[in-house]
Amino acid sequence: MKEERNKIDRRNFLKTMGAAGLGSVFASAEAKAGTGKPNAVDPNAPGKPKKTKLPQVPKRKLGKTGIKLPCLCLGGNQDLLTNQIVLRKAPQWGVFYWDTAHNYVGGNSELGIGKFLAKNPKARKKLFISSKASGARTVAQVEERLQMSLKRMNTNYIDLYYGFHQCPDPALLTKELKKWAESAKKRKLIRFFGISTHQNMAQVLAAAAKLDWIEVAMTIYNFRLMQDKKLNAAIEACHKAGKGLMAIKTLGMGQRVRTKEDKKLVEHFLKRGFTREQAKIKVVLQDKRFSSVCVGMRNIAHLTSNVAAVLDKTKLTQADMVVFREYAETTCSGYCAGCAYICDSALPDTPYVSDIMRYLMYYNSYGEQDRARELFAQIPGKVRNKLLRTDYKLAEACCPQHLPISELVAEAVERLA
Repeated sequence: MKEERNKIDRRNFLKTMGAAGLGSVFASAEAKAGTGKPNAVDPNAPGKPKKTKLPQVPKRKLGKTGIKLPCLCLGGNQDLLTNQIVLRKAPQWGVFYWDTAHNYVGGNSELGIGKFLAKNPKARKKLFISSKASGARTVAQVEERLQMSLKRMNTNYIDLYYGFHQCPDPALLTKELKKWAESAKKRKLIRFFGISTHQNMAQVLAAAAKLDWIEVAMTIYNFRLMQDKKLNAAIEACHKAGKGLMAIKTLGMGQRVRTKEDKKLVEHFLKRGFTREQAKIKVVLQDKRFSSVCVGMRNIAHLTSNVAAVLDKTKLTQADMVVFREYAETTCSGYCAGCAYICDSALPDTPYVSDIMRYLMYYNSYGEQDRARELFAQIPGKVRNKLLRTDYKLAEACCPQHLPISELVAEAVERLA
């Protein structure tokens, strides 16, 4: 009975979501019967019309910080300077946690938040904003990026600052960085300090769990990586240490699109009442160790679909988990798990294979061709020039995912160079 009630509630909610495609879901919620027009008022109704409050995304604790955040975070790797509507609508669903970075869209992500706050200064206190020191490898660079981020976003402080973005090596979490984090807090420029990691996640998270000055860790986590014992042990260590945990790349998209396998996954979850993407978000959020999932939402349709996924109370079943596991196993040769240390040890003269896999993913699965080419161009020329002359057999033999690295690198050179 409870399962059936959840299905009915979800069906009604998704009908409401459909209104967004014809206009504003928020306006339609206020439309009065008999008029068919948003914001119309019944002349016979007494007093002022009531403003409909939309369902709010559930909150979770951010580790030991004492802060409660929505379990759905608005990923800001998009041109928020022109996409202001998502910023206006997200808080109405309780999505007041926004994540950005110094380098996102050449700065237009932070500038977009700044534009919003310039027009809505009172909104700042209601928002929780995080940003990252993209590309910074020295304390001076971290400080420089923080100051620029503050200026771009028209704010005096950032709630959560990832002072190391995409950390690939625990050795980079230095005492100097710790001192800087403490200084930034004393100057009230940041409230909390964290790190993010895209490569060698298990090693980086295991080290972060032992460092009390790191309060939050952002890591790649999805249905594919749930089977990784080392990564899960590191996540558990962070959780027990009271770190706030943020999940990114939750959709688990790979370097190649697998049409046949994808169709099977889509059909299974549509029968369950979810889209494939909604199911992927739900499976991560069923892991209560994570405070929030950070997802890119480029339009109102994406926003409302993701909100629907986290508001829905139906739990994924064991059968659903089996479908995910089988899909992950079948398509593993098209997904780089970010264990860069393996490729780096096998290819000491070509230490960019994991990065190249990520850029190819942006190109093939995210549809972000320009971004992929821009990132590929940042690889040193001397490395790019020998990519097609490198023997990848040892790296392929060591790869846990059995990636055809040579083929994928050749494809990346063809498409991104």
